[in-house]
Amino acid sequence: MTDTALTADIADAPTNKKSRKGFLIGIILSVVLGGGSFFATYSGMLGGHGTEKDTPDHAEPIVDLPSVAFVELDPLVISLGSSSKSRHLRFRGSLEVVPGHETDVGHLLPRVIDLLNAYLRAVDVTVLEDPAALIELRAQMLRRVQLVTGEGRVRDLLILEFVLN
Repeated sequence: MTDTALTADIADAPTNKKSRKGFLIGIILSVVLGGGSFFATYSGMLGGHGTEKDTPDHAEPIVDLPSVAFVELDPLVISLGSSSKSRHLRFRGSLEVVPGHETDVGHLLPRVIDLLNAYLRAVDVTVLEDPAALIELRAQMLRRVQLVTGEGRVRDLLILEFVLN
């Protein structure tokens, strides 16, 4: 071997050891830091819930639901004008009623159905086809139902089906 070949081998040897040493230090540090961050999160030190809060001793009490009653509305099928793509609107809803007033509201269901039928026929078809308009339609229908049934009886109108076909 010549002197230049020996010099090249000697020069290459330390760089390989340094690169391996740096690689091993990087692997060890990543494992240690990953394990430490897992422990910190699992124990609850970093925004985790930890295992102590999962025990029944620390559970928050369950709040009772408010008492409600529902009066189911008969399904409505409303024919739309010939200018629209859709020919019919299928509507099905339910009224959330203050408990104790179910029979009062039940006796007024024919008026409520008539009111909803007349209102939905009067609404422009472009409004019915707009998905964002459903919130406004619901609010308008609820206000009208509350006027027919009397204040304090109907809390909410739940729309169970609103299909244009």
